[in-house]
Amino acid sequence: MPTPTLPTVLVVDDEPRSQEALRRTLDEEFEVFTASSAAEALKIMAREWIQIVLSDQRMPGTSGVALLREVRERWPDAVRIIISGYTDSEDIIAGINEAGIFQYLLKPWQPEQLLLTLRNAAQIQRLQAENERLGLDLKVAAPVLRQRVAGKREAVRDRQRGGALLRAPDSPMNAICALVDKVAGYDIPVLLTGESGTGKELLARALHYGSPRENNAFVVENCGALPDTLLESELFGARRGAYTGATEDREGLFRQASGGSILLDEIGETSAAFQVKLLRVLQEGEVRPVGAPRPVPVDVRVIAATNRDLEEEVRAGRFREDLYYRLAAITVRVPPLRERPMDIPLIAQHYLQDSSAALGLALAPLDEETLALLRAYRWPGNVRELRNEVLRMIALAEGPQLCAAHLSPRVLHAGTAEDAATLSWLGGMEGDLRDRLEALETKIVHACLVRHRWNKTRAAAELGLSRVGLRSKLARWGLDRSENGDAEDAAAAEPVMRGAT
Repeated sequence: MPTPTLPTVLVVDDEPRSQEALRRTLDEEFEVFTASSAAEALKIMAREWIQIVLSDQRMPGTSGVALLREVRERWPDAVRIIISGYTDSEDIIAGINEAGIFQYLLKPWQPEQLLLTLRNAAQIQRLQAENERLGLDLKVAAPVLRQRVAGKREAVRDRQRGGALLRAPDSPMNAICALVDKVAGYDIPVLLTGESGTGKELLARALHYGSPRENNAFVVENCGALPDTLLESELFGARRGAYTGATEDREGLFRQASGGSILLDEIGETSAAFQVKLLRVLQEGEVRPVGAPRPVPVDVRVIAATNRDLEEEVRAGRFREDLYYRLAAITVRVPPLRERPMDIPLIAQHYLQDSSAALGLALAPLDEETLALLRAYRWPGNVRELRNEVLRMIALAEGPQLCAAHLSPRVLHAGTAEDAATLSWLGGMEGDLRDRLEALETKIVHACLVRHRWNKTRAAAELGLSRVGLRSKLARWGLDRSENGDAEDAAAAEPVMRGAT
């Protein structure tokens, strides 16, 4: 291994004993050159790479300050130090102003102090050289860096746009992604509704990255996670001292997102008082930071998301109607995972691949039995729950193949529970296939009659039977209630007939 190069020091002093004392002190940590005059020092500087110049102030001919002033002009990277037995303030001021000296040391000097000063000087010289090298590298590499940044930015856009969302060819998400792609380019507010964990934030990002605002900020705030006071300062900003704990000015997310988009997640959790303030922001296009005397204009596209039924909240008086229509220029309902079971295998395999790569594991794809069990489960936690289930399987796996045994009990037995419910409804049937089909038909007709309160006219219409055909079936099964059935039919049919006329 090569020996590291020592920092170079030029000692300039007209007294040989002073030169020798300085050399003995420094030569273990520095490569030392000596000169007895300014002219000799300049010759050494011209042929050697000197990093530090340590010069006496009072020498015959040229002073130390005059020498270091010329060094500063010709070799500005060299760190310059004066060492003198005199404390003339004019010399010190001239050394600082004209020669740009790093330190002014007084004789008699202490070896520890001298070494510490020169170590610091060497460190400064190394940092200067590193800074220049990095500056040159950045200048030379600027086109490459610009290309890399542009490539990464485009990769982020591709991942965040609606077309990149995982879904099967027959998934209901296809129509939703097509709608998002269509409205993304229009600067109008969008309301995303659906259960937690369905991917509303992903669609919000698709709206942003598919819009002309894609090069500007996209920020997210969970409106249900903060009380009104903190939420207001978080979104609109606050002046220092506006409330207890406000020790500095806060810009606010609306101002941070100016020119871009903001997602107000869980907007249905906000209070009526905050809804009034948010409505003004949407109407006027300006925010007033807490404690500020005047509003500040902002240019932000607002995307809202909620797991509540906001129309029902409006009817119940818990959400302002005018704010609802401000937010819901276009409403997009994101279906839960149980309504798109065809997407479950794609999402599960994606999480398996990403997680195994992050953990440095080589895992085989999920087998058909495991995927069938995943499809059978209803996933009340939606995509978040599915991701956690995949992580659980990875943690429990003892080899490269994940199997159904690694599933949690609630997922493993989900299909069995549904099958048991179906079998319980079909229970009690005996005989051959014809007898069992007739028993099933009896249950269907009986359930329809109960639902219509034994109105045969309406039941027959729902079942696609004539009234005579229905009565004959009921008579055969012993379910005919003819003693009052005609009267019930007539009473039920009367308002229908009057409506027809």
